[in-house]
Amino acid sequence: MAKKEKKAKRFKKKLLHKYRLVILNEETFEERFSFKLNRLNVFIFSTLFALFLIITTTIIIAFTPLREYIPGYSSTALKKKSTKLTYKTDSLQRVLDVNEQYLASIKKVLTGDVKTVDFNKDSIIELAKTDPAVLIRTSRKDSVLRASVDKEDKYNPLIAPQLQDYAFFAPVKGTITEQYDSEAKHYAVDVVTVKDSPVKAIADGTVIFSEWTVQTGYVIIIKHNNSFISVYKHNAMLTKEQGELVKAGEVIATVGSTGELTTGPHLHFELWRDGFPVNPTNFIDFD
Repeated sequence: MAKKEKKAKRFKKKLLHKYRLVILNEETFEERFSFKLNRLNVFIFSTLFALFLIITTTIIIAFTPLREYIPGYSSTALKKKSTKLTYKTDSLQRVLDVNEQYLASIKKVLTGDVKTVDFNKDSIIELAKTDPAVLIRTSRKDSVLRASVDKEDKYNPLIAPQLQDYAFFAPVKGTITEQYDSEAKHYAVDVVTVKDSPVKAIADGTVIFSEWTVQTGYVIIIKHNNSFISVYKHNAMLTKEQGELVKAGEVIATVGSTGELTTGPHLHFELWRDGFPVNPTNFIDFD
């Protein structure tokens, strides 16, 4: 116990033993500055100074732009660029999805790969008039009421126009050699006319396809209002390019016999609406 007490006293004495730090002028030995200190003060000061440096460095690294110069930390500009690229990638993905759907619909138009059921409206009406099982009996009052409602709604802008109200410009004039036949998957009419005759746009629209294809030669596709798409195949040449705006009756190609599936100079014309083919002769007079 005595030895331990002696060691403790010696250690305490060393810690508290006072020293004087003097700064002198080297030439004149004049005392410029001096202060008293001991080992305990030096230890405390060194510890506080080290803590100050650690805290200051941590603040600089965490809350100031200087951290960008420390390896392993990303810069603010890099983060902004990364965020912009993320948003841009997301937008491009959406555009890509829309374009894929669009190209799929155009592929369907080009290949004619579509499942549809064709109803003969005239035959159904005739059947309703003659077949007692489906005969529709109407009174005179009902007929007058229907006529009155049709007259009121004729110019109502809130009611979407019906298909039969559309009339398009004839792309060419000639003889139809092969009619529209959905059962045979011939979703077009083949119109024979003079070679190199002008092919005209059936309505105002935008050219969405204007290229050469192996089977159908020079093909041009135009998107019109009200979800209509017109297709012109086997052309000798095309006068419009993709993205151009065309007017009704404007020349877009010339009649030809290009492609593997052609049988001579004619226009293979298709009319589509909402992704499904419709009979062009219901809207256009080719004679």
